[in-house]
Amino acid sequence: MNKLFAGAIALILMCGAAMAQDIAGDWRTAADDNGNTGLIRVAPCGDAYCGVLIQAYDASGNVMESENVGRQIIWDTRLHSGTEYRGRLYSPDRDSTYNSRLQLSGNTLVVSGCRLGICREGGRWSRVN
Repeated sequence: MNKLFAGAIALILMCGAAMAQDIAGDWRTAADDNGNTGLIRVAPCGDAYCGVLIQAYDASGNVMESENVGRQIIWDTRLHSGTEYRGRLYSPDRDSTYNSRLQLSGNTLVVSGCRLGICREGGRWSRVN
């Protein structure tokens, strides 16, 4: 009976892990204070997720040059609970690093971060792929 119970618990845990939404992929950021957006590629890195800015866009949606292309924007990001991820986030328009909270809902990632007790919303990122 104990083996059956342990097997049932293991099956439930595996199903829950399989159902967890994954943040890996390409994400279009919300516009920053200047109206610019970016394309962030999020992928596993070790036991966490990291995201690199792979393209920058101006307020008109045109590709623009940016010294931040190639820069790591999110790192040390891990599933915290359900569809919430927590880690670190760099905001190029503010040149600041935040403790991040990423709330995943389908193809939308609601981004927020806190630094020195001050929190700010990073908007809604949209999955591109």
